[in-house]
Amino acid sequence: MAEDPRDWQQETKLVRGGMARSPYGEISEAIFLTQSFAYESAGAADRRFSGEDPGFIYQRFGNPTTQMFEDRLALLEGAETCRATASGMAAVHVALQGLVRAGDHVVAARAMFGSCRWIVSEWLPRFGVDVTFVDATDIEAWKNAVRPNTKAFLVESPANPLLEVTAIGAVADVAHAAGAKLVVDNVFATPIFQKPLALGADIVVYSATKHIDGQGRVLGGAILGAEPLMTESYKDILRHTGPALSPFNSWVLLKGLETLELRVRRQTENAGKVADAIAAHSKAKRVIYPGRPDHPQAAIIANQMSGGGNVVAFDLGSREAAWRFLDMLAIVDISNNLGDAKSMATHPSTTTHRSMPEEQRLEIGLTEGWVRMSVGLEGSGDLVRDVSRALDAA
Repeated sequence: MAEDPRDWQQETKLVRGGMARSPYGEISEAIFLTQSFAYESAGAADRRFSGEDPGFIYQRFGNPTTQMFEDRLALLEGAETCRATASGMAAVHVALQGLVRAGDHVVAARAMFGSCRWIVSEWLPRFGVDVTFVDATDIEAWKNAVRPNTKAFLVESPANPLLEVTAIGAVADVAHAAGAKLVVDNVFATPIFQKPLALGADIVVYSATKHIDGQGRVLGGAILGAEPLMTESYKDILRHTGPALSPFNSWVLLKGLETLELRVRRQTENAGKVADAIAAHSKAKRVIYPGRPDHPQAAIIANQMSGGGNVVAFDLGSREAAWRFLDMLAIVDISNNLGDAKSMATHPSTTTHRSMPEEQRLEIGLTEGWVRMSVGLEGSGDLVRDVSRALDAA
């Protein structure tokens, strides 16, 4: 008897959502490594290209393996439609570019990943799009930034690297009152702990490279939203500019989704223990973790997130202390990635946010003593010991 997958529990969606078996009845999803597709006749090709006959045409436009990934992630997110991209930055770029044109205006949170900030502050203005950056925690700042030509809002929540959390519903209300669309980068929260569309966002973007793969293998991204908006804003730009996700990477990400909840919940459990250990150490000037009651936006987190995630940020007071800490780690890797099964720590000022001018880094509170740590699946006792020993030397 057929069931509606929307009624499934989250765990079942992650394992079975979007499954489309070939006539061979494979258990693991098939990888369709093909660039293009054949048609029974010239008339069939005509009907396929006109849209009269649904089906696949060319890998840049769609692929059966990629569609399974898109359908599964959409089911998990509660979105009508998902479109996969070759990387998370491709997703962010397309998500914004598809909403604006020359003469439009974008309002963006000032705290975000360095490459995202570059797209908004450097790339969009080259095409005649004006940008205003605001303190994402100040709703009045969002309201005051609105212009008659404002078309899009962009926010990361929690933000990279200092885990600032934004009241998504309140910002969505401001955006919609202005006739603009709200784009939310939900990477740090993951679809396990936060559902931006349910909170009022119009578009959600992911770097699937992070938790969705979660094992350091492939790049990928995703854009999710309502079908009419996705078709109007993104169908043509995705079709003609070519940021397509490869079928192999789609398959890897499908396998990643199967274990996403198990991994993220364990990582979050570990992150809480690591954050508490760092907070208790005399060398830590400040610790920010969305799972702790002393987070600056703890009330907002309680309202819109069901878990703290696996990323911890802490200030050791100076670049020298931060580097001493990193260099003394024996288990945790020094790496700029996050969401991986392996724990990783980085110095944002000289890596992920290096491209931001110092003035912009200081604007978001990113001084050179900050370390960002992505907590993995190792034993929590080993991680706490490793971090504590490195803090002793910081």
